[in-house]
Amino acid sequence: MASYNQKFFKPKLFNPEGNDDPGSRSMIGGNITNILNLNEVKYAWAPQMYRKLTSDTWFPEKVSMTDDQRSIKLLEPEELHAFKAFFSFLIFLDSNQTNNLPNVADYLTAAEIKILIMIQTFQEAIHSQSYAYVIESIIPPEERREIYDYWRKDPVLFERIKQISTQFQDFVDDDSHENFKRVLIANFILEGLYFYNGFNFFYQLASRNKMMNTSRIIRYINRDEASHCQLFRQIIKECIDVKAESEWIYQMFRESTEQEIAWSKHILGDKILGITNQSSEDHTKFLADRRLVEIGLEPLYGIKKNPYIHLSRIANVDGQGDVKENFFEGTVTEYHQSEGTGGWDF
Repeated sequence: MASYNQKFFKPKLFNPEGNDDPGSRSMIGGNITNILNLNEVKYAWAPQMYRKLTSDTWFPEKVSMTDDQRSIKLLEPEELHAFKAFFSFLIFLDSNQTNNLPNVADYLTAAEIKILIMIQTFQEAIHSQSYAYVIESIIPPEERREIYDYWRKDPVLFERIKQISTQFQDFVDDDSHENFKRVLIANFILEGLYFYNGFNFFYQLASRNKMMNTSRIIRYINRDEASHCQLFRQIIKECIDVKAESEWIYQMFRESTEQEIAWSKHILGDKILGITNQSSEDHTKFLADRRLVEIGLEPLYGIKKNPYIHLSRIANVDGQGDVKENFFEGTVTEYHQSEGTGGWDF
């Protein structure tokens, strides 16, 4: 049972008087030695998530980009513009996460959860490496800087970047309990809402046999982000009484949803085959409702149907697609560096 009246402070790095007994362990505010004792855990879901995260380890160089070097030349001008714009946004999101997650981990006082955040940080760095790999493989050298700097030139994207970065920076500047709770919700929204219209754009291209291997890499990133979303959902359940604090949580969701809709309409509009202003709006509101329900709140918008359900089946992140074949290659869907049967045994 979660205890929402936990104390909040950054634990000492060396604390001989600490108590690592699982019975006295808490998500935050615990009196710990800071030893990562993973043989005894309080949160029973953590070992399973550990195995999931580590067995999903992948590296972009395993995916050949040769076909996409030809395919990118066949994109329509609107598709190429959206391709570069979404890469700029995704790069910034994962850069933010890689830099900010250690700030969150510093305040966690359950060893089994702290190590999950460390693994997530590694995965976010792999995502950044993946974007660099794709860009280097298919974008001419003179155009690469344009992608990294696009957020400086596009005012709509800048407002998106500013919003999430400010929420993270507020906690860095003032590590209060209130700001910590807000940064947890901001992370959950980032992982659960901000990426997905961009992901769907790449899946739309793949559904027409365009940029197939870029979309394959996006699919692996998508799977990781879904796991990260689950991780933060669990942390939020332990740290925030969402019903008692629903007013500011709803406000954060409203602002984020509105910005995601504005950004998607700005970049995609009705210019991309298979995507419309209405479908982008409905999909964003559908996801926002889904995330709110996942943390125990009532939906805001009442959008019950995902307009991109066919793309969800292609991505197969939630197991809705054909689990036997990979849409992109006709091979097995899972990419595992290890068998995933090891990990913590308790």
